[in-house]
Amino acid sequence: MSSLAGDGSAKRFGRVERVTKETSVLVEVDLDGTGNVEVATGVGFYDHMLNQLGKHGLFDLRVKTEGDLHIDSHHTIEDTSLALGAAFREALGDKSGIRRFGSASCPLDEALAQVTVDLSGRPYLVHTEPEGMAPMIGAEYDTTMTRHILESFVAQAAICLHVHVPYGRNAHHIVEAQFKALARALREASELDPRATGVPSTKGVL
Repeated sequence: MSSLAGDGSAKRFGRVERVTKETSVLVEVDLDGTGNVEVATGVGFYDHMLNQLGKHGLFDLRVKTEGDLHIDSHHTIEDTSLALGAAFREALGDKSGIRRFGSASCPLDEALAQVTVDLSGRPYLVHTEPEGMAPMIGAEYDTTMTRHILESFVAQAAICLHVHVPYGRNAHHIVEAQFKALARALREASELDPRATGVPSTKGVL
């Protein structure tokens, strides 16, 4: 969604509402924000990860989800991730003037996450984590959901994303390092390049 900011430039803002029988989700994202985050999904650890995404990506992010947590957290996390990807894609607009590619490596104590992103318009995910991770973080977050979050986000954002965690022991650290690195890589890729004109593709479209 493009609107005019105070300086007359296009405001890169996305807003998506997703309502099903399982969840009700509202996501708003401003790519040119300052890291102002307001998140409430009912899943504490996932809220913590979305806070990392907004804060370290310098995205203004608002997320409000009501889901069937009496069953488990799967639908809530999945549908929020789908809406987040769709909002991010909307905020990118035609992608004119962006850097397109971004990469970041973020350590968190013993864990290291490496993320590379291409805002290509084509969804593709490569994701690796250390084997033998603890199955749960707290009582609500199944650690197998991290890959599914990324799959859902990539599918709707239409981006190519490679996430690699070569080592780490603590599951909390392993997951959080991924979100921090993702935030920094997305920030770099979505930033406007003052030297660039038009869409950064020989095809003329992303």
